[in-house]
Amino acid sequence: DPTSASPPPELPKPPRPPALPDAPGVAGPAAGVAASRRSPLPAGSLGRLSETSPSRRQLAVLEAMQHSWKAYELYAWGKDEVHPLSKSSAVWMGAGLTLIDSLDTLMIMGMSQQVAKAREWVATQLNFDVDKPHTNVFETTIRLLGGLLSAYHLSNDSIYLDRALQLGERLLPAFSSPSGLPYSDINLHTGQASNPVWTVESSTSEVSSVQLELRELSRLTGRPEFADAADRISRVLHSADKKDGLVPIYVNSVTGRLHNGGTVSLGARGDSYYEYLIKQFVQAGKSRSFEYLRDDWLAAMDGVAKHLVRESQPHRFKFVGELLGGTTFSPKMDHLVCFLPGALAYGFLHGMPREHLRLAEQLMRTCYITYTTTATGLAPEITHFNTDAASVADTYVKPLDRHNIQRPETVESLFYMWRVTGDRKYQDWGWAIFQAFEKYTKVQPAGYVSISDVTNARNPGKRTKCESFWFAETLKYFFLLFSEDNDLLPLDKWLFNTEAHPLPIWPRQP
Repeated sequence: DPTSASPPPELPKPPRPPALPDAPGVAGPAAGVAASRRSPLPAGSLGRLSETSPSRRQLAVLEAMQHSWKAYELYAWGKDEVHPLSKSSAVWMGAGLTLIDSLDTLMIMGMSQQVAKAREWVATQLNFDVDKPHTNVFETTIRLLGGLLSAYHLSNDSIYLDRALQLGERLLPAFSSPSGLPYSDINLHTGQASNPVWTVESSTSEVSSVQLELRELSRLTGRPEFADAADRISRVLHSADKKDGLVPIYVNSVTGRLHNGGTVSLGARGDSYYEYLIKQFVQAGKSRSFEYLRDDWLAAMDGVAKHLVRESQPHRFKFVGELLGGTTFSPKMDHLVCFLPGALAYGFLHGMPREHLRLAEQLMRTCYITYTTTATGLAPEITHFNTDAASVADTYVKPLDRHNIQRPETVESLFYMWRVTGDRKYQDWGWAIFQAFEKYTKVQPAGYVSISDVTNARNPGKRTKCESFWFAETLKYFFLLFSEDNDLLPLDKWLFNTEAHPLPIWPRQP
């Protein structure tokens, strides 16, 4: 039983990387990206491109990123978040979150002037000695550490790896719990790690979605303590009792025990646990010592099919619900769940069963209709599905769930589906979604914002805030979705962390 068998007592350390190139043209992962980072838009050809040309669409995304970045430079430079509507900024982590989260997007889109300015800030202003008692370990790892690692790989500039190591060292105390699972919060100044004041438990997705970044930091620096921490996390969760591969959304990080009888969801607090199972296996070059993670992924997807997948009525859309109390099915699907079609397609590309791709295609259609069935063409935060045979509509949205905060998951999965299947309908679906963002979330003179009500086209209620993942994920995935260049971050050589930061797949090891 892959969900209960213990992993090998000692997993081999991650393979050390080959020397990264110091100059373009030298073989190596960074050189491969540098070679593919030519301008994605053919010089002089834009005037001849039709409205439906993927390159024309890519240019529109580039313009959206420029408009978004303009707001950050004008109102929030060096701050964590930008509020374009109020022309102000917000502090969350105190470490230039949006700037670091956006570095690789700027690089991929060829925005060299903006990259140079951001790099100067990283070199001269970035400081992780932040005295805040409850800095979230998960968010810091996936956004800041992941962003710095990918910026290093795309640029070969050692300043980003230097800063990544500085951050990794400050995060290490969070991994010193008795169980090996990380504490949820840390003070980066004092090194004091803790769980939230409101609970003794942590979100399962948060404690289980930091291994890609930690292992890559060890691989690049030769410092094994980060990979050792990642290995402890993966082993503890592998050995935990599960329901057909499924985990509840809370875990006690002190004891390492899952909250049995708790809600099972692939949405909030559960999602990236599953995503990182398959991606850890792929990252490690599918090495034998990481096969237990592949087995956990296969068991989990069997559990999803058995317990969580249902069909709506009357049009029989496949969707993924939740198990309340671990037993009672709820036809509630967070937008966050729409990462799953992409993860299934990525897994299929790396040798997982064909039925995974079939489920991905069905769920991708469902995620898309959560957009097309609203007045704005934008999806709500949460969709409920009707399963009664007498239902007139397949979906409904509760009043408190009508907001859209520019989440990336559907666009992310469209990108994977396009790359894996080559079916252009996924590009077309993405274009429809992009146009809705343009119509309802763009503000002047700069920026894009969240909205309060996707069901009200007349007054969707623009909010002041723009999330950093709009820059890091949503716009990046739009840009890649509309690219005809499959050699731009090819999926057989790269993976994306849960904040869309690309990291290289390691050479296969025994």
